[in-house]
Amino acid sequence: MADLNLSFLALILLLPISLLIFLNLILRPRPTKIPIKSRHVFITGGSSGIGLALARQAAAEGARVTILARSIQKLEEAKASVRLSTGIDVDIVSADVCDYRAVKDAVEGTEPIDVLVCNQGVFVAQEIVEQKIEEVRGMIDVNLVGCFNLVKAALPGMKKRSDRRPVSIAFMSSQAGQVGIYGYTAYSASKFGLRGLAEALQQEVIADNIHVSLIFPPDTDTPGLAEENKRKPRLTSIIAASSGAMKADEVAKKALDGIKSGTTAGLSPQRSYLMAFVEVVSAGLLRIAGLCFQWTWYGSIEKWHEQQKNLDV
Repeated sequence: MADLNLSFLALILLLPISLLIFLNLILRPRPTKIPIKSRHVFITGGSSGIGLALARQAAAEGARVTILARSIQKLEEAKASVRLSTGIDVDIVSADVCDYRAVKDAVEGTEPIDVLVCNQGVFVAQEIVEQKIEEVRGMIDVNLVGCFNLVKAALPGMKKRSDRRPVSIAFMSSQAGQVGIYGYTAYSASKFGLRGLAEALQQEVIADNIHVSLIFPPDTDTPGLAEENKRKPRLTSIIAASSGAMKADEVAKKALDGIKSGTTAGLSPQRSYLMAFVEVVSAGLLRIAGLCFQWTWYGSIEKWHEQQKNLDV
């Protein structure tokens, strides 16, 4: 009986150890570290919110930072803000990410880029039946096509760099890029698209030691969010409230840590065999949690429509 218990215990221990060894063998790309000290970090949407917080964080860690946005006045204010908090000057560039020629000129007018952070984004929450098609196109152009423009402009220089240390391209997606939410139809579509871009791009550039990160922040307490909330459908606000909001500095810290380790999420490549083990083991529980969220959201939707019917009676 004792031998049987020992054999059972050995089997229990052997299974997770075997899984860890297996995952360590198959994971691709391999783990990496992307240094940013004394390297050029180029951040779009850098005049406010997460982008500005990223600029402060990267500058404080010794990076040479360039921020890009459309408004030169906001860029000047952002530059002053970074100088005030870190004592460091950042470079500023005014361009519209939707304009490929302007983006290309902006990129070619700076020093070679070691870390490209595609952080620009616009968001207007509204039911698709009510939303103007111009707003839909605007979100897709800025959030998705703008990233193509940036990658197309920056990638040749990153591939030809003389410093062969690892470099990074990071895309700022959203939790709405992982799950569709009421009122986020166009926004979610633009952010879901970043995942396909990031995963396919990683396969294309890994041979050049270029590493792609995909970041999924929740609602973040920024001036942009305050503006967005003015137009959010009531149902969208109810559902979004379940995830809460983070501070821009918190998101920036986690995002930069992820970029430095080449981290992605979801079904994207996983570099850490320990994290891969956690994902494999917890996949069922996470699916249950996801279904519980959906149950809550659809319950809110049903309740809302029932209340509207009663008001119409």
